[in-house]
Amino acid sequence: MAKRDYYEVLGASRGASAEELKKAYRQKAKELHPDRNADNPQAEAQFKEVNEAYDVLKDPEKKAAYDRYGHAAFEGGMGGGGGQRGGFSGNGDFASAFSDVFEDLFGDFMGGGRGAGARSRAQRGSDLRYNLRVTLEEAFKGVQKTINVPASVACDGCHGTGAEGGAEPVTCPTCSGMGKVRAQQGFFTVERTCPTCNGTGQMVKNPCKICGGAGRVEKDRALSVNIPAGVETGTRIRLAGEGEAGLRGGPTGDLYIFIEVRDHPIFQRDGLHLFFRVPVPMTTAAMGGEVEVPTIDGGRSRVKVPPGSQTGKQMRLRGKGMPALRGGGVGDLLIELVVETPVNLTARQKELLREFEKLSEENNPEANSFFSKVKSFWDGMKN
Repeated sequence: MAKRDYYEVLGASRGASAEELKKAYRQKAKELHPDRNADNPQAEAQFKEVNEAYDVLKDPEKKAAYDRYGHAAFEGGMGGGGGQRGGFSGNGDFASAFSDVFEDLFGDFMGGGRGAGARSRAQRGSDLRYNLRVTLEEAFKGVQKTINVPASVACDGCHGTGAEGGAEPVTCPTCSGMGKVRAQQGFFTVERTCPTCNGTGQMVKNPCKICGGAGRVEKDRALSVNIPAGVETGTRIRLAGEGEAGLRGGPTGDLYIFIEVRDHPIFQRDGLHLFFRVPVPMTTAAMGGEVEVPTIDGGRSRVKVPPGSQTGKQMRLRGKGMPALRGGGVGDLLIELVVETPVNLTARQKELLREFEKLSEENNPEANSFFSKVKSFWDGMKN
Protein backbone atom coordinates (compact mmCIF):
# COMPACT_ATOMS: atom_id res chain seq x y z
CA MET A 1 0.00 0.00 0.00
CA ALA A 2 1.41 3.36 -1.05
CA LYS A 3 2.37 5.79 1.70
CA ARG A 4 0.17 8.83 2.14
CA ASP A 5 1.62 12.28 1.61
CA TYR A 6 3.13 13.49 4.90
CA TYR A 7 1.47 16.90 4.60
CA GLU A 8 -1.87 15.18 4.05
CA VAL A 9 -1.26 13.01 7.13
CA LEU A 10 -0.76 16.10 9.29
CA GLY A 11 -3.53 18.07 7.59
CA ALA A 12 -1.10 20.87 6.66
CA SER A 13 -0.29 22.66 3.41
CA ARG A 14 3.07 22.29 1.70
CA GLY A 15 3.92 25.92 2.40
CA ALA A 16 3.25 25.57 6.14
CA SER A 17 5.82 27.06 8.52
CA ALA A 18 7.59 25.06 11.24
CA GLU A 19 5.20 26.48 13.85
CA GLU A 20 2.15 25.59 11.72
CA LEU A 21 3.47 22.05 11.23
CA LYS A 22 4.02 21.68 14.97
CA LYS A 23 0.53 22.92 15.71
CA ALA A 24 -1.00 20.53 13.17
CA TYR A 25 1.04 17.64 14.59
CA ARG A 26 -0.03 18.33 18.16
CA GLN A 27 -3.67 18.48 17.14
CA LYS A 28 -3.47 15.19 15.21
CA ALA A 29 -1.45 13.46 17.95
CA LYS A 30 -4.02 14.36 20.60
CA GLU A 31 -6.89 13.39 18.30
CA LEU A 32 -5.44 9.98 17.40
CA HIS A 33 -3.78 9.02 20.67
CA PRO A 34 -4.59 5.34 21.39
CA ASP A 35 -5.64 6.11 24.94
CA ARG A 36 -8.43 8.28 23.58
CA ASN A 37 -9.46 5.82 20.87
CA ALA A 38 -9.80 2.48 22.62
CA ASP A 39 -12.69 1.54 20.30
CA ASN A 40 -10.77 2.39 17.12
CA PRO A 41 -8.38 -0.40 16.07
CA GLN A 42 -6.82 1.87 13.44
CA ALA A 43 -5.86 4.58 15.94
CA GLU A 44 -2.47 3.10 16.81
CA ALA A 45 -1.43 2.80 13.16
CA GLN A 46 -2.65 6.33 12.40
CA PHE A 47 -0.86 7.64 15.48
CA LYS A 48 2.39 6.05 14.25
CA GLU A 49 1.81 7.55 10.80
CA VAL A 50 1.42 11.05 12.28
CA ASN A 51 4.65 10.68 14.27
CA GLU A 52 6.50 9.36 11.23
CA ALA A 53 5.33 12.32 9.14
CA TYR A 54 6.27 14.91 11.74
CA ASP A 55 9.64 13.24 12.40
CA VAL A 56 10.53 14.03 8.79
CA LEU A 57 8.91 17.43 8.35
CA LYS A 58 10.23 18.93 11.60
CA ASP A 59 13.82 18.37 10.44
CA PRO A 60 14.81 21.06 7.87
CA GLU A 61 17.15 18.74 5.93
CA LYS A 62 14.67 15.84 5.82
CA LYS A 63 11.87 18.22 4.91
CA ALA A 64 13.88 19.70 2.03
CA ALA A 65 14.65 16.20 0.72
CA TYR A 66 11.02 15.13 1.05
CA ASP A 67 9.74 18.27 -0.68
CA ARG A 68 12.03 17.51 -3.62
CA TYR A 69 11.92 13.71 -3.92
CA GLY A 70 8.93 12.63 -1.86
CA HIS A 71 9.07 9.24 -0.10
CA ALA A 72 11.83 8.14 -2.46
CA ALA A 73 14.24 10.37 -0.54
CA PHE A 74 14.18 7.91 2.38
CA GLU A 75 14.27 4.59 0.64
CA GLY A 76 16.97 2.37 2.07
CA GLY A 77 16.40 3.28 5.73
CA MET A 78 17.75 6.82 5.57
CA GLY A 79 14.85 8.51 7.27
CA GLY A 80 11.27 8.34 8.44
CA GLY A 81 9.89 6.08 5.67
CA GLY A 82 11.04 2.48 5.60
CA GLY A 83 14.02 1.99 7.91
CA GLN A 84 14.25 1.10 11.57
CA ARG A 85 15.21 4.68 12.42
CA GLY A 86 12.02 6.30 11.16
CA GLY A 87 9.50 3.44 10.98
CA PHE A 88 7.42 1.83 13.75
CA SER A 89 7.95 -1.86 13.26
CA GLY A 90 7.60 -2.98 16.87
CA ASN A 91 6.43 -2.14 20.37
CA GLY A 92 9.74 -0.56 21.26
CA ASP A 93 9.45 1.91 18.36
CA PHE A 94 5.89 2.80 19.33
CA ALA A 95 6.92 3.34 22.95
CA SER A 96 9.73 5.61 21.81
CA ALA A 97 7.33 7.55 19.61
CA PHE A 98 4.87 7.93 22.48
CA SER A 99 7.67 9.16 24.74
CA ASP A 100 8.63 11.75 22.13
CA VAL A 101 5.10 13.00 21.60
CA PHE A 102 4.47 13.12 25.36
CA GLU A 103 7.64 15.15 25.76
CA ASP A 104 6.73 17.47 22.88
CA LEU A 105 3.17 17.96 24.09
CA PHE A 106 3.70 18.34 27.81
CA GLY A 107 7.39 19.07 28.32
CA ASP A 108 6.97 22.83 28.18
CA PHE A 109 4.22 22.73 30.81
CA MET A 110 5.77 20.21 33.18
CA GLY A 111 9.27 21.63 33.04
CA GLY A 112 10.44 18.51 31.23
CA GLY A 113 12.08 17.94 27.92
CA ARG A 114 15.66 17.24 27.08
CA GLY A 115 18.06 19.29 29.11
CA ALA A 116 15.59 19.90 31.94
CA GLY A 117 17.99 18.33 34.42
CA ALA A 118 20.63 20.87 33.51
CA ARG A 119 18.17 23.70 34.11
CA SER A 120 17.18 22.37 37.54
CA ARG A 121 20.68 22.02 38.94
CA ALA A 122 20.66 25.56 40.32
CA GLN A 123 17.31 26.69 41.65
CA ARG A 124 16.20 30.29 42.04
CA GLY A 125 15.50 31.42 45.58
CA SER A 126 11.96 32.19 46.71
CA ASP A 127 10.53 35.70 46.71
CA LEU A 128 9.77 37.17 50.13
CA ARG A 129 6.99 39.47 51.34
CA TYR A 130 7.37 42.03 54.12
CA ASN A 131 4.45 44.09 55.48
CA LEU A 132 5.61 47.56 56.55
CA ARG A 133 3.42 50.04 58.44
CA VAL A 134 4.12 53.77 58.16
CA THR A 135 2.42 56.88 59.56
CA LEU A 136 0.53 59.32 57.37
CA GLU A 137 3.24 61.92 58.05
CA GLU A 138 5.90 59.46 56.80
CA ALA A 139 3.79 58.72 53.73
CA PHE A 140 3.58 62.48 53.09
CA LYS A 141 7.30 63.23 53.37
CA GLY A 142 8.88 59.90 52.44
CA VAL A 143 11.14 58.12 54.88
CA GLN A 144 14.05 55.70 55.12
CA LYS A 145 13.30 52.61 57.21
CA THR A 146 15.58 49.85 58.48
CA ILE A 147 13.87 46.46 58.50
CA ASN A 148 15.02 43.03 59.70
CA VAL A 149 14.24 40.28 57.22
CA PRO A 150 14.62 36.60 58.16
CA ALA A 151 15.74 34.82 55.01
CA SER A 152 18.01 32.18 53.53
CA VAL A 153 21.41 33.52 52.45
CA ALA A 154 24.31 31.90 50.61
CA CYS A 155 26.43 29.73 52.91
CA ASP A 156 29.84 31.27 53.58
CA GLY A 157 31.39 27.85 54.19
CA CYS A 158 30.77 26.52 50.68
CA HIS A 159 30.05 29.78 48.83
CA GLY A 160 26.62 28.49 47.89
CA THR A 161 27.72 25.27 46.12
CA GLY A 162 26.63 22.93 48.93
CA ALA A 163 29.95 21.05 48.80
CA GLU A 164 32.64 21.14 51.47
CA GLY A 165 35.23 23.82 50.72
CA GLY A 166 33.22 25.18 47.81
CA ALA A 167 33.92 22.23 45.51
CA GLU A 168 31.76 21.92 42.41
CA PRO A 169 29.05 19.22 42.38
CA VAL A 170 29.58 16.18 40.13
CA THR A 171 27.26 14.79 37.47
CA CYS A 172 24.76 12.25 38.80
CA PRO A 173 25.80 8.75 37.60
CA THR A 174 22.22 7.44 37.59
CA CYS A 175 20.69 9.94 35.15
CA SER A 176 23.90 11.26 33.56
CA GLY A 177 22.94 14.79 34.53
CA MET A 178 19.45 14.73 32.98
CA GLY A 179 17.62 14.73 36.31
CA LYS A 180 15.20 12.07 35.00
CA VAL A 181 15.21 8.36 34.36
CA ARG A 182 13.04 6.34 31.97
CA ALA A 183 11.48 2.94 32.49
CA GLN A 184 9.80 0.73 29.86
CA GLN A 185 6.29 -0.47 30.74
CA GLY A 186 4.76 -2.34 27.82
CA PHE A 187 3.89 0.13 25.08
CA PHE A 188 4.83 3.10 27.21
CA THR A 189 8.00 4.74 28.41
CA VAL A 190 7.51 6.28 31.83
CA GLU A 191 9.74 9.17 32.82
CA ARG A 192 10.38 9.84 36.50
CA THR A 193 12.50 12.19 38.59
CA CYS A 194 15.88 10.65 39.28
CA PRO A 195 15.79 9.14 42.82
CA THR A 196 19.53 9.62 43.31
CA CYS A 197 19.81 13.37 42.72
CA ASN A 198 16.11 14.31 43.15
CA GLY A 199 16.02 15.85 39.70
CA THR A 200 18.99 18.20 40.06
CA GLY A 201 21.27 16.23 37.73
CA GLN A 202 24.17 16.71 40.14
CA MET A 203 25.45 15.26 43.37
CA VAL A 204 27.53 16.61 46.20
CA LYS A 205 30.15 14.09 47.28
CA ASN A 206 31.10 15.85 50.50
CA PRO A 207 28.20 18.00 51.74
CA CYS A 208 29.08 21.20 53.52
CA LYS A 209 28.92 20.72 57.30
CA ILE A 210 27.45 24.18 57.84
CA CYS A 211 24.48 24.05 55.45
CA GLY A 212 24.15 20.27 55.02
CA GLY A 213 24.59 20.52 51.24
CA ALA A 214 21.79 23.03 50.62
CA GLY A 215 24.17 25.89 49.83
CA ARG A 216 22.25 28.34 52.04
CA VAL A 217 21.55 29.03 55.70
CA GLU A 218 18.89 30.93 57.65
CA LYS A 219 19.95 34.37 58.82
CA ASP A 220 18.36 37.71 59.72
CA ARG A 221 19.39 40.64 57.57
CA ALA A 222 19.03 44.37 58.24
CA LEU A 223 17.99 46.26 55.11
CA SER A 224 17.59 49.99 54.57
CA VAL A 225 14.47 50.78 52.54
CA ASN A 226 13.60 54.13 50.97
CA ILE A 227 9.85 54.77 51.18
CA PRO A 228 8.96 57.43 48.58
CA ALA A 229 6.56 60.27 49.34
CA GLY A 230 2.97 59.59 48.31
CA VAL A 231 2.76 55.87 49.15
CA GLU A 232 -0.60 54.56 50.28
CA THR A 233 -1.96 51.30 51.63
CA GLY A 234 -1.36 48.59 49.03
CA THR A 235 1.71 50.19 47.45
CA ARG A 236 4.26 47.51 46.59
CA ILE A 237 8.01 48.12 46.53
CA ARG A 238 10.28 45.52 44.87
CA LEU A 239 13.87 45.04 46.00
CA ALA A 240 15.52 42.88 43.36
CA GLY A 241 17.88 40.20 44.65
CA GLU A 242 16.96 40.68 48.32
CA GLY A 243 14.86 37.53 48.68
CA GLU A 244 16.01 34.04 49.57
CA ALA A 245 19.30 32.73 48.22
CA GLY A 246 19.04 30.11 45.49
CA LEU A 247 19.92 26.46 45.96
CA ARG A 248 23.44 25.45 44.91
CA GLY A 249 24.40 28.82 43.57
CA GLY A 250 21.07 29.63 41.93
CA PRO A 251 19.94 33.26 41.54
CA THR A 252 18.48 35.06 44.55
CA GLY A 253 14.77 35.83 44.74
CA ASP A 254 13.25 39.27 45.24
CA LEU A 255 11.82 41.02 48.30
CA TYR A 256 8.40 42.66 47.98
CA ILE A 257 7.48 45.26 50.59
CA PHE A 258 3.76 45.97 50.97
CA ILE A 259 2.93 49.31 52.55
CA GLU A 260 0.15 49.91 55.07
CA VAL A 261 -0.51 53.53 56.11
CA ARG A 262 -1.84 53.82 59.65
CA ASP A 263 -5.04 55.69 60.45
CA HIS A 264 -4.49 59.28 61.59
CA PRO A 265 -6.27 60.85 64.61
CA ILE A 266 -7.13 64.02 62.63
CA PHE A 267 -6.79 63.51 58.89
CA GLN A 268 -8.67 61.07 56.68
CA ARG A 269 -7.24 60.23 53.29
CA ASP A 270 -8.99 59.78 49.95
CA GLY A 271 -6.35 59.25 47.27
CA LEU A 272 -4.42 62.51 47.01
CA HIS A 273 -6.91 64.50 49.10
CA LEU A 274 -7.06 64.87 52.88
CA PHE A 275 -10.19 65.59 54.89
CA PHE A 276 -11.14 66.46 58.45
CA ARG A 277 -14.07 67.99 60.35
CA VAL A 278 -13.55 71.07 62.50
CA PRO A 279 -16.04 72.20 65.19
CA VAL A 280 -16.91 75.92 65.26
CA PRO A 281 -18.89 77.79 67.93
CA MET A 282 -22.49 78.66 67.13
CA THR A 283 -21.66 82.35 67.38
CA THR A 284 -18.78 82.07 64.88
CA ALA A 285 -20.95 80.14 62.45
CA ALA A 286 -23.69 82.78 62.77
CA MET A 287 -21.58 85.95 62.59
CA GLY A 288 -18.59 84.65 60.65
CA GLY A 289 -14.99 84.60 61.74
CA GLU A 290 -11.81 82.53 61.45
CA VAL A 291 -10.60 79.14 62.65
CA GLU A 292 -7.02 77.90 62.79
CA VAL A 293 -6.52 74.43 61.28
CA PRO A 294 -3.50 72.10 61.02
CA THR A 295 -1.91 70.87 57.79
CA ILE A 296 -0.19 67.53 57.23
CA ASP A 297 3.23 69.17 56.87
CA GLY A 298 3.00 70.39 60.49
CA GLY A 299 1.97 73.93 59.59
CA ARG A 300 -1.08 76.02 60.45
CA SER A 301 -3.59 77.82 58.27
CA ARG A 302 -6.34 80.30 59.12
CA VAL A 303 -9.62 79.67 57.37
CA LYS A 304 -12.43 82.22 57.09
CA VAL A 305 -15.88 81.05 58.18
CA PRO A 306 -18.61 82.85 56.20
CA PRO A 307 -21.52 84.32 58.21
CA GLY A 308 -24.50 81.98 58.46
CA SER A 309 -22.43 78.81 57.91
CA GLN A 310 -24.24 75.54 58.57
CA THR A 311 -22.96 72.11 59.60
CA GLY A 312 -21.60 70.32 56.54
CA LYS A 313 -20.22 73.36 54.75
CA GLN A 314 -16.88 72.50 53.15
CA MET A 315 -13.88 74.67 52.41
CA ARG A 316 -10.83 73.73 50.37
CA LEU A 317 -7.13 74.49 50.86
CA ARG A 318 -5.51 73.76 47.50
CA GLY A 319 -2.16 72.00 47.41
CA LYS A 320 -2.32 71.00 51.09
CA GLY A 321 -3.09 67.32 50.48
CA MET A 322 -0.85 64.33 49.68
CA PRO A 323 1.78 64.29 46.93
CA ALA A 324 1.34 61.89 44.04
CA LEU A 325 3.69 58.92 44.10
CA ARG A 326 6.80 59.70 42.01
CA GLY A 327 5.58 63.19 41.17
CA GLY A 328 2.52 64.32 39.27
CA GLY A 329 0.82 66.85 41.49
CA VAL A 330 -0.49 67.38 45.00
CA GLY A 331 -3.99 66.92 46.39
CA ASP A 332 -6.11 69.34 48.43
CA LEU A 333 -7.18 69.60 52.07
CA LEU A 334 -10.96 69.60 52.54
CA ILE A 335 -12.36 71.07 55.76
CA GLU A 336 -15.95 70.42 56.84
CA LEU A 337 -17.57 72.66 59.46
CA VAL A 338 -19.51 71.21 62.39
CA VAL A 339 -21.55 73.89 64.17
CA GLU A 340 -21.34 73.13 67.88
CA THR A 341 -24.26 73.79 70.25
CA PRO A 342 -23.12 75.03 73.68
CA VAL A 343 -23.76 72.79 76.70
CA ASN A 344 -23.93 73.31 80.49
CA LEU A 345 -25.44 76.80 80.15
CA THR A 346 -25.50 79.22 83.08
CA ALA A 347 -28.70 81.00 84.09
CA ARG A 348 -27.49 84.20 82.45
CA GLN A 349 -26.67 82.38 79.19
CA LYS A 350 -30.12 80.81 79.13
CA GLU A 351 -31.71 84.22 79.72
CA LEU A 352 -29.77 85.73 76.83
CA LEU A 353 -30.63 82.85 74.52
CA ARG A 354 -34.35 83.16 75.26
CA GLU A 355 -34.14 86.87 74.49
CA PHE A 356 -32.22 86.05 71.29
CA GLU A 357 -34.85 83.49 70.33
CA LYS A 358 -37.63 86.10 70.50
CA LEU A 359 -35.64 88.42 68.27
CA SER A 360 -34.66 85.80 65.67
CA GLU A 361 -37.93 84.39 64.40
CA GLU A 362 -37.12 85.53 60.88
CA ASN A 363 -33.47 84.40 61.01
CA ASN A 364 -34.09 80.69 60.50
CA PRO A 365 -35.13 80.31 56.84
CA GLU A 366 -34.50 76.56 56.65
CA ALA A 367 -36.56 75.83 59.78
CA ASN A 368 -39.38 78.16 58.63
CA SER A 369 -39.50 76.43 55.25
CA PHE A 370 -39.57 72.97 56.78
CA PHE A 371 -42.34 73.65 59.28
CA SER A 372 -44.39 75.42 56.60
CA LYS A 373 -44.28 72.18 54.58
CA VAL A 374 -45.23 70.18 57.68
CA LYS A 375 -48.28 72.42 58.30
CA SER A 376 -49.42 71.99 54.69
CA PHE A 377 -49.02 68.21 55.05
CA TRP A 378 -51.19 68.10 58.17
CA ASP A 379 -53.84 70.37 56.62
CA GLY A 380 -53.96 68.08 53.62
CA MET A 381 -54.47 65.03 55.83
CA LYS A 382 -57.45 66.71 57.57
CA ASN A 383 -59.11 67.46 54.22
